[in-house]
Amino acid sequence: MNKKVIWHKVLSNKKLLPEGRVKSVAAKRHDICLTHVKGVFSALDNKCPHQGGPLGEGSIENGYLRCPWHGWDFDPCTGKAPGGFDDRVKTYPVKEKDGAIYVGLEEENPREETVSDVMMETMVNWGIDTVFGMVGHSNLGVADAMKRLEEKGKLKYFGIRHEGAASFAASGYAKLTGKPAACFGIAGPGATNMYTGMWDAKVDRVPLLALSGQVNTQVLGTGAFQEVDLVRAFAFVSEFNHAVHPNSNHSELMALAIKHAIVKRDVSHLTFPDEVAFSNKTEKSTPQTPENRITPFNISPPKEMVAKAIGFLNNSERPVIIVGHGARFSMERIISFAESLNCPVITTFKAKGQISDQHPLSCGVLGRSGTPIASWFMNESDLIMVFGASFSNHTGITPKKPIIQVDFDPMALSKFHKVDVALWGEISETIDILSRSINDKTTTESQQEEIANRWSIWRAEKTNRLHDKGDLGLSSIAVVDAMSQVVEDNAVIAVDVGNNTYSFGRYFETKQQTILMSGYLGSIGFALPAAMGAWAAEGHQRAIWSFSGDGGLGQYLSEITTLVKYSMNIKHVVLNNSELGKISKEQRTAELDVWHTSLHNPCFADFANNCGALGIKVTLVEELVPALEKLKAHQGPGLLEVITDPSLI
Repeated sequence: MNKKVIWHKVLSNKKLLPEGRVKSVAAKRHDICLTHVKGVFSALDNKCPHQGGPLGEGSIENGYLRCPWHGWDFDPCTGKAPGGFDDRVKTYPVKEKDGAIYVGLEEENPREETVSDVMMETMVNWGIDTVFGMVGHSNLGVADAMKRLEEKGKLKYFGIRHEGAASFAASGYAKLTGKPAACFGIAGPGATNMYTGMWDAKVDRVPLLALSGQVNTQVLGTGAFQEVDLVRAFAFVSEFNHAVHPNSNHSELMALAIKHAIVKRDVSHLTFPDEVAFSNKTEKSTPQTPENRITPFNISPPKEMVAKAIGFLNNSERPVIIVGHGARFSMERIISFAESLNCPVITTFKAKGQISDQHPLSCGVLGRSGTPIASWFMNESDLIMVFGASFSNHTGITPKKPIIQVDFDPMALSKFHKVDVALWGEISETIDILSRSINDKTTTESQQEEIANRWSIWRAEKTNRLHDKGDLGLSSIAVVDAMSQVVEDNAVIAVDVGNNTYSFGRYFETKQQTILMSGYLGSIGFALPAAMGAWAAEGHQRAIWSFSGDGGLGQYLSEITTLVKYSMNIKHVVLNNSELGKISKEQRTAELDVWHTSLHNPCFADFANNCGALGIKVTLVEELVPALEKLKAHQGPGLLEVITDPSLI
């Protein structure tokens, strides 16, 4: 039975294709090569059967249609190859009506579901509904499956300008929400571009799913174009790392990838050979759900260690709590516990903002990016309780005090040196047990008055530093102080690395803001892409800001166009001192000459304006607050460029 032919207009006027010429045209989803030879219009498939060369970009040579890639010839009307060869190109019926050219396509069969459909449906069933990536020639099958989920409202996809931004955005999303997002790239360079952001997620212990295309399986190992052994390449960065094969248990493979990411708080990677991504699913293959596949995480610590911790708490008069990024979802219980003990609360830099600096027990950040308040109370304590912190040398938690450490990961306990009490358990569950066990039996002294006094001393010092002036621009202290006044109380702020971030750690006073950063990896360029991830997660409920130096913004400057494309209401503040200031400082500290740390920058404000965002440039201190207020009020993406002096941090 012949199928119905549906006619598609491919040329509005036949004069647009002169005699002896060829042209690529589109008919629905089909790519067509249209030829005009000896007064006849013909339509052929646009793929050369040799290697898929685009015949519509070829030419008519000696009466034959010649492939632009390797010169293979075909009859422009029949698609047959000369010389008796059996390779040929499929042809389609053509008709002319009112001077326009139409191509006839048979009515399509109902679409069959593919391996990619099953795996992407499983992915969204497991809660990953946000993807950042770039569509390309070796991931088209997976992208097509994502497209259908987006059309159904099950998936949000953001096309970025660089795959490194995609993985940083996914990492930022996970740091904010605790849930994984996905990054997506092609074989070869697209996948390897995601590598840095994947490491950022891994070392900061947040879940992330990376999806990469791959060249056809039949050419693996032959040195084919863009061939990289991605399973081997990602072996160290991925906790779960597999290629998808034709006979894989496809839904289970995706389910296990996401389960590993969530349970291990780590990175999972799946790579899709091109022909597998397009292959039809097996008859019994169905998308999976997470129902009864993940256990609750409210594990309790061993009883003998709880008893030991209670003994230390009952004998302590000046305990202090230090919280890390791993405690970010348990802060309500931690603060309540601290209040019951009249106990100061200090944060690591990664945990900045997890307790408001306005809280009477808050002592700010400890370590290189911290305040003298935090170090004072740690040194004056007689017991340190550490929740979800990694004991980084940047933080500097002293090993000279008795320590109770609580963490969900037993390998994190006593990681660098022994602690007095190692409590393996979920933080909120552990605090509940400790609170019930103490039951107001402690004899801790209130340190609130002392905390307030120390804040008063530090704020006076900050005010004095605000008067510092330089010859080259404003001080970063002035910029951060102005941000403290203007940024919304519950905003998300993604920060970068470098002197700008040290200034932010010391001088920004948090309220209910959430701070995102590249912690253990310390990767330059993190801020703007991470803000994109935060916007995808919570941009309709919370204000999203990012903060960087000129070196950091330069890494992913083109993503400002992504902000404009998706109307991401992100505000970026960039300190422009035309220098990699932190590196210059390190060279001087090492008694070396400052060498190749200067930067040649565009006017970032003009660049933002050219992209369709709001761009503002500030050179005077009195302009800071008004400019930030204007940026804040703008409905859409915006950038504030501040010319700063690299010596004033």
